[in-house]
Amino acid sequence: MLIASTFLLWIVVAVLAIAVLALARQVGVLHERIAPMGALVTDAGPRAGDMAPHVHATTLDGAALAIGPGHMGARNTLLMFVAPDCPVCKKVAPLAKAVAAAENLDLVFVGDGEDSAIRAMVDRYKLGGTPFANSASIGLAFHVGKLPYGVLIRPDGIIASKGLVSSREHLESLMIADETGFSSAQAYLKSLNGKVAA
Repeated sequence: MLIASTFLLWIVVAVLAIAVLALARQVGVLHERIAPMGALVTDAGPRAGDMAPHVHATTLDGAALAIGPGHMGARNTLLMFVAPDCPVCKKVAPLAKAVAAAENLDLVFVGDGEDSAIRAMVDRYKLGGTPFANSASIGLAFHVGKLPYGVLIRPDGIIASKGLVSSREHLESLMIADETGFSSAQAYLKSLNGKVAA
Protein backbone atom coordinates (compact mmCIF):
# COMPACT_ATOMS: atom_id res chain seq x y z
CA MET A 1 0.00 0.00 0.00
CA LEU A 2 2.86 2.40 0.87
CA ILE A 3 4.63 1.63 -2.41
CA ALA A 4 1.41 2.20 -4.37
CA SER A 5 0.74 5.58 -2.69
CA THR A 6 4.37 6.70 -3.22
CA PHE A 7 4.14 5.71 -6.88
CA LEU A 8 0.85 7.61 -7.21
CA LEU A 9 2.39 10.73 -5.62
CA TRP A 10 5.29 10.63 -8.10
CA ILE A 11 2.82 10.45 -10.97
CA VAL A 12 0.93 13.47 -9.58
CA VAL A 13 4.22 15.43 -9.18
CA ALA A 14 5.21 14.58 -12.77
CA VAL A 15 1.81 15.71 -14.10
CA LEU A 16 2.04 18.97 -12.11
CA ALA A 17 5.57 19.61 -13.42
CA ILE A 18 4.36 19.17 -16.99
CA ALA A 19 1.40 21.48 -16.32
CA VAL A 20 3.68 24.19 -14.86
CA LEU A 21 6.02 23.98 -17.87
CA ALA A 22 3.06 24.24 -20.25
CA LEU A 23 1.71 27.27 -18.39
CA ALA A 24 5.14 28.94 -18.34
CA ARG A 25 5.39 28.46 -22.10
CA GLN A 26 1.90 29.90 -22.61
CA VAL A 27 2.74 32.95 -20.45
CA GLY A 28 5.82 33.51 -22.61
CA VAL A 29 3.74 33.33 -25.79
CA LEU A 30 1.20 35.79 -24.39
CA HIS A 31 3.97 38.14 -23.25
CA GLU A 32 5.31 38.27 -26.82
CA ARG A 33 1.85 38.94 -28.28
CA ILE A 34 0.87 41.72 -25.90
CA ALA A 35 2.47 45.00 -26.94
CA PRO A 36 3.21 47.69 -24.35
CA MET A 37 0.50 50.33 -24.26
CA GLY A 38 1.13 54.01 -24.05
CA ALA A 39 -0.90 56.83 -22.59
CA LEU A 40 -4.61 56.28 -23.17
CA VAL A 41 -5.89 58.94 -25.55
CA THR A 42 -9.39 60.30 -25.10
CA ASP A 43 -11.43 61.72 -27.99
CA ALA A 44 -12.47 64.86 -26.12
CA GLY A 45 -10.85 68.22 -26.78
CA PRO A 46 -8.15 69.26 -29.21
CA ARG A 47 -6.42 66.33 -30.88
CA ALA A 48 -2.76 65.64 -31.57
CA GLY A 49 -1.81 67.73 -34.58
CA ASP A 50 -4.18 70.57 -33.63
CA MET A 51 -3.02 73.94 -32.37
CA ALA A 52 -3.10 74.18 -28.60
CA PRO A 53 -5.81 76.54 -27.35
CA HIS A 54 -4.75 79.99 -26.11
CA VAL A 55 -4.97 80.01 -22.33
CA HIS A 56 -3.64 82.51 -19.79
CA ALA A 57 -3.20 81.74 -16.10
CA THR A 58 -1.03 82.56 -13.10
CA THR A 59 1.32 80.12 -11.41
CA LEU A 60 1.41 79.57 -7.64
CA ASP A 61 4.40 81.90 -7.35
CA GLY A 62 2.52 84.71 -9.14
CA ALA A 63 4.18 84.45 -12.57
CA ALA A 64 2.09 84.87 -15.72
CA LEU A 65 1.64 81.69 -17.76
CA ALA A 66 0.53 81.66 -21.39
CA ILE A 67 -0.13 78.50 -23.40
CA GLY A 68 -0.72 78.25 -27.12
CA PRO A 69 0.86 79.28 -30.42
CA GLY A 70 3.37 82.09 -29.98
CA HIS A 71 3.66 81.48 -26.24
CA MET A 72 5.67 78.27 -26.07
CA GLY A 73 9.39 78.07 -25.36
CA ALA A 74 12.15 76.67 -27.55
CA ARG A 75 11.60 73.13 -26.24
CA ASN A 76 8.60 70.82 -26.11
CA THR A 77 6.37 71.53 -23.12
CA LEU A 78 4.64 68.86 -21.07
CA LEU A 79 1.45 69.99 -19.37
CA MET A 80 0.85 67.60 -16.48
CA PHE A 81 -2.69 67.76 -15.05
CA VAL A 82 -2.74 66.55 -11.42
CA ALA A 83 -4.78 66.94 -8.21
CA PRO A 84 -3.91 66.58 -4.53
CA ASP A 85 -6.72 64.06 -3.91
CA CYS A 86 -5.71 61.82 -6.85
CA PRO A 87 -3.67 58.83 -5.55
CA VAL A 88 -2.10 58.08 -8.95
CA CYS A 89 -1.10 61.75 -9.35
CA LYS A 90 1.02 61.50 -6.22
CA LYS A 91 3.08 58.80 -7.91
CA VAL A 92 3.14 60.32 -11.40
CA ALA A 93 4.01 63.94 -10.47
CA PRO A 94 7.58 63.19 -9.30
CA LEU A 95 8.00 60.84 -12.28
CA ALA A 96 6.93 63.64 -14.65
CA LYS A 97 9.62 65.88 -13.17
CA ALA A 98 12.27 63.19 -13.69
CA VAL A 99 11.11 62.40 -17.24
CA ALA A 100 11.01 66.10 -18.19
CA ALA A 101 14.60 66.52 -16.99
CA ALA A 102 15.75 63.38 -18.83
CA GLU A 103 13.93 64.30 -22.07
CA ASN A 104 14.88 68.02 -21.96
CA LEU A 105 11.28 69.21 -21.73
CA ASP A 106 9.68 72.27 -20.19
CA LEU A 107 7.25 71.02 -17.55
CA VAL A 108 4.14 72.79 -16.26
CA PHE A 109 1.91 71.24 -13.62
CA VAL A 110 -1.75 72.16 -13.78
CA GLY A 111 -4.21 71.66 -10.95
CA ASP A 112 -7.73 72.66 -10.08
CA GLY A 113 -8.50 72.80 -6.39
CA GLU A 114 -7.91 74.50 -3.07
CA ASP A 115 -4.78 76.62 -3.18
CA SER A 116 -3.60 75.32 0.20
CA ALA A 117 -3.99 71.67 -0.89
CA ILE A 118 -2.07 72.34 -4.11
CA ARG A 119 0.75 74.05 -2.18
CA ALA A 120 0.87 71.14 0.28
CA MET A 121 1.19 68.75 -2.67
CA VAL A 122 4.05 70.81 -4.13
CA ASP A 123 5.89 70.74 -0.79
CA ARG A 124 5.25 67.08 -0.05
CA TYR A 125 6.35 65.76 -3.44
CA LYS A 126 9.16 68.30 -3.97
CA LEU A 127 7.64 69.84 -7.09
CA GLY A 128 9.05 73.27 -6.32
CA GLY A 129 11.03 74.97 -9.07
CA THR A 130 8.50 73.81 -11.64
CA PRO A 131 5.68 76.14 -12.74
CA PHE A 132 2.37 75.06 -11.20
CA ALA A 133 -0.86 76.72 -12.31
CA ASN A 134 -3.95 76.20 -10.19
CA SER A 135 -6.41 76.98 -12.97
CA ALA A 136 -9.65 75.31 -14.07
CA SER A 137 -9.54 77.20 -17.39
CA ILE A 138 -6.55 75.22 -18.68
CA GLY A 139 -8.24 71.89 -17.96
CA LEU A 140 -11.44 73.11 -19.61
CA ALA A 141 -9.57 74.31 -22.70
CA PHE A 142 -7.97 70.87 -23.16
CA HIS A 143 -11.15 68.98 -22.09
CA VAL A 144 -9.35 67.08 -19.35
CA GLY A 145 -11.85 64.81 -17.62
CA LYS A 146 -9.66 62.29 -15.80
CA LEU A 147 -6.34 62.55 -14.00
CA PRO A 148 -3.40 62.32 -14.23
CA TYR A 149 -3.33 63.60 -17.80
CA GLY A 150 -0.41 64.74 -19.94
CA VAL A 151 -0.33 66.98 -23.01
CA LEU A 152 2.90 67.41 -24.97
CA ILE A 153 3.05 70.68 -26.94
CA ARG A 154 5.72 71.51 -29.53
CA PRO A 155 7.44 74.91 -29.60
CA ASP A 156 5.17 76.00 -32.49
CA GLY A 157 2.08 75.43 -30.31
CA ILE A 158 0.94 72.20 -31.98
CA ILE A 159 -0.18 69.38 -29.71
CA ALA A 160 2.26 66.51 -30.29
CA SER A 161 0.52 63.91 -28.12
CA LYS A 162 -1.75 63.58 -25.12
CA GLY A 163 -3.36 61.02 -22.86
CA LEU A 164 -4.02 59.57 -19.44
CA VAL A 165 -0.79 58.58 -17.75
CA SER A 166 -0.26 56.33 -14.74
CA SER A 167 3.36 55.23 -15.10
CA ARG A 168 6.76 56.28 -16.40
CA GLU A 169 6.14 54.21 -19.54
CA HIS A 170 2.97 56.18 -20.25
CA LEU A 171 4.86 59.47 -19.84
CA GLU A 172 7.63 58.30 -22.15
CA SER A 173 5.06 57.12 -24.70
CA LEU A 174 4.02 60.77 -25.16
CA MET A 175 7.57 61.60 -26.32
CA ILE A 176 7.83 58.44 -28.43
CA ALA A 177 4.55 59.28 -30.16
CA ASP A 178 5.99 62.69 -31.08
CA GLU A 179 9.27 61.19 -32.31
CA THR A 180 7.60 58.53 -34.47
CA GLY A 181 5.02 60.90 -35.94
CA PHE A 182 2.07 58.97 -34.53
CA SER A 183 -0.44 60.67 -32.26
CA SER A 184 -0.34 57.81 -29.76
CA ALA A 185 1.01 54.32 -29.11
CA GLN A 186 -2.44 53.02 -30.07
CA ALA A 187 -2.20 54.71 -33.49
CA TYR A 188 1.23 53.15 -34.02
CA LEU A 189 -0.06 49.66 -33.14
CA LYS A 190 -3.08 50.18 -35.42
CA SER A 191 -0.74 51.00 -38.32
CA LEU A 192 1.24 47.81 -37.65
CA ASN A 193 -1.95 45.75 -37.63
CA GLY A 194 -2.93 47.34 -40.95
CA LYS A 195 0.42 46.35 -42.50
CA VAL A 196 0.06 42.79 -41.22
CA ALA A 197 -3.48 42.56 -42.65
CA ALA A 198 -2.26 43.87 -46.01
